Amino acid sequence: MPQLSCLTPVGDVTFSEEDGAIVALDWGRGRDQDRTPLLVEAVAQLQDYFDGKRTAFDLPLAPFGSAFQRRVWDALRAIPPGETRSYGDLAQSLGSSARAVGQANGANPIPIVIPCHRVVAAAGRLGGYSGGDGASTKRVLLDLERRATATPQGPQAELFPSSPGTTPR
Repeated sequence: MPQLSCLTPVGDVTFSEEDGAIVALDWGRGRDQDRTPLLVEAVAQLQDYFDGKRTAFDLPLAPFGSAFQRRVWDALRAIPPGETRSYGDLAQSLGSSARAVGQANGANPIPIVIPCHRVVAAAGRLGGYSGGDGASTKRVLLDLERRATATPQGPQAELFPSSPGTTPR
């Protein structure tokens, strides 16, 4: 399985590809380094994300999981960048329990790209995070997205720094 690692502000991460789709993003540096076009694009998009130039990813994804887990992961991708939803909110929208949503969230094989960091505990408490340095990594990702969605991007950002309604890609 081809893998490619990169250094990010939250540590080393490694993308894995199978059959032309991203199947995993793991914390740490992978042993093998293969520069396939898809993995190079995934790393470039992740670097844009950390540079505040991108808040969503446009990559073919094929996470391995149950039908329920995939439903949860689809719901995670529907949460707008810089916003959060509680486990209970997601459970209600999926007709499930908060515990089941939490387990599926924790099993997410492609964190950041499938934004499990956007799910918080009841009453907006940050809750835990299984990637990087735990909750502090979750806070970094949420803060990064909030800054990116509040700041205009592109050439117009330099010309019109207070231009409302400009959204990052």
